[in-house]
Amino acid sequence: MNVSTHQELDSKAESEVKAPERRHPEWIKARMTWTDAFSDTNAVLRRHGLVTVCEEAQCPNIGDCYSHSTATFMILGDTCTRRCTFCAVTQANPKAKPPDATEPYRLAQAAMELGLDHIVITSVARDDLPDQGAEHFASCAREIKKLAPDAQIEVLIPDFRGHAAPLRTVMESPIAVLNHNIETVPRLYSRVRRGARYWRSLNLLARAKEMRPDIPVKTGLMLGLGETPDEVLDVLFDLRELGVDILTLGQYLRPSDSQLQVEKYVTPAEFATWRADALAMGFRHVESGPLVRSSYHAWEHVK
Repeated sequence: MNVSTHQELDSKAESEVKAPERRHPEWIKARMTWTDAFSDTNAVLRRHGLVTVCEEAQCPNIGDCYSHSTATFMILGDTCTRRCTFCAVTQANPKAKPPDATEPYRLAQAAMELGLDHIVITSVARDDLPDQGAEHFASCAREIKKLAPDAQIEVLIPDFRGHAAPLRTVMESPIAVLNHNIETVPRLYSRVRRGARYWRSLNLLARAKEMRPDIPVKTGLMLGLGETPDEVLDVLFDLRELGVDILTLGQYLRPSDSQLQVEKYVTPAEFATWRADALAMGFRHVESGPLVRSSYHAWEHVK
């Protein structure tokens, strides 16, 4: 679909979302599902002292995921060294606090108890560590494989400051999917992803593909931060040129008053159009919708 069609959808969307009495448009609905599975998942995580990005980032899908006995594990603590203005995770300098050596085993135990077939592991950025936490990622993957050899492991990693050695450490571990989110368009990086660089993230994705051509490479963008259709299309072309396989597109939702405001609510029709465009470009799998997040129903992305 051409850019003018996206612009027409933009104009239509703007007229649909001018409803000051409602915080979010009617299509932004995330139901909290209080089921036995939700309670059991929460209990397992608490028992093993684990942190999830579901809670730390205030993900709107936490009820759905916990009720399906799944969660995205967040390793290396709950404090991030970056200052991304879209994220609710605590931001400070952990002062080189070493990784918890027991965490890989505790994570593997929890994954086994939950009976997970596809396990997603992410982390805060740890620029204070010599390898930015890469070996800890690898240790978690190896421990999981000891207890659940048939499980698929997906890692959602930071940019490792552009260094190849930490990435290689992760790529040589027993993972099934390498995910690194591009997050937004280049023009908005200085406002949205402080400390990150668009070209650095592209290089990481390209290197990952070169190191392990057999592993699907995945990335995601948030829409609604002020990007234009032209800018999104340019990013998608860049990603396909690098051979990225899996793409997620979701609506940016402001976690609290401390984060960036939503510039635009993208309609379900627009998300459907973006999905069609991305598939036409050659992405192997595309998830595109208002509540889509990079790890939401991740097991379906690699079927």
